[in-house]
Amino acid sequence: MPTLIGSLRRLVLTPSLAEVTFGARGFPAVPSDATRKLEAIPQAVICGFEWGIDARDQWEVERRLGLVNPEMLGFAYEGATMAFTVLDAMAGGRGHRTRDLLLGPGQPHIFLTYIGIGFAMARLPRPLWKKVMPDLSGSAYYPTMSWLAVDGYGFDRAYFETRRWVDEQRVPAPYAWEGDPDYFLRAVDQGIGRALWFIHGGDVPGIAARVAGFASGRRPDLWSGVGLAATFAGGSTAEGLAALRDAAGEYLPELAQGSVFAAKARDFSGFVPEHTEVAASVLAGLSMPAAVALADATAVEAGPGAVPAYELWRRAVRAHFSAAAERVAR
Repeated sequence: MPTLIGSLRRLVLTPSLAEVTFGARGFPAVPSDATRKLEAIPQAVICGFEWGIDARDQWEVERRLGLVNPEMLGFAYEGATMAFTVLDAMAGGRGHRTRDLLLGPGQPHIFLTYIGIGFAMARLPRPLWKKVMPDLSGSAYYPTMSWLAVDGYGFDRAYFETRRWVDEQRVPAPYAWEGDPDYFLRAVDQGIGRALWFIHGGDVPGIAARVAGFASGRRPDLWSGVGLAATFAGGSTAEGLAALRDAAGEYLPELAQGSVFAAKARDFSGFVPEHTEVAASVLAGLSMPAAVALADATAVEAGPGAVPAYELWRRAVRAHFSAAAERVAR
């Protein structure tokens, strides 16, 4: 049974399923089977959040999440992580729900659960942000991939405040995430790029025009986010993905890098839908095993340095595609 406090939090913090449809958000995407599939993704996140914010214990949340189909399961874990992050933050950072979830049943979905932390950040005052990331020592890709939380924050802002963050292209105040306020802005743009895939329902001309409207320095990270969303979430055909690849132009290495990271995340979760295989092939020119192997071969351990390990990893993947493009040009 849900708790009274949990139910109140759910009512205050959670949009309805109808509110996240593209029509309700005013997105330009034309309704289709593809857009309806994409709309189901934020709805899965909301379900996970509601289960998490209402639950009395992790066992109950895990049982509910276990009923979700494999393709949507990671998104539901995103929502549950968002809920647990909010609850832990409200407990003054002394809670352990998020850590227990991410080190337990959420581990296969670690890439998406980081994003769920970012969704919580969008609803919490900045002074509480220093308490949202639990110590996940021993977890795969920690703390390297914690930048996905900032990516999630950027996605949330673009999805729910599209006029401000996309139309007006506002830039948030820097925040010293992992001690790097400058890279914080880049990670936010990666999330905005992911949101553009949803906002335009995978429509290539719309996405390309929107990215082109941003300042040139922001476009590489936006294209990376587009590639990640197109590969992980789906919502396009092979022909549409080929058009996306062509539209990326000089930013193809960034688009391909996002696609490789999405392929790695899907593989790590233990379930790879067909659309991910197709997207990796079209956007990155790689089979799933080859995309995962590239991600593994270029992974960078977190450590001291002027550049976050996350960005060094992204650079190494991009370099692979830049070198391939140079060989073709010759």
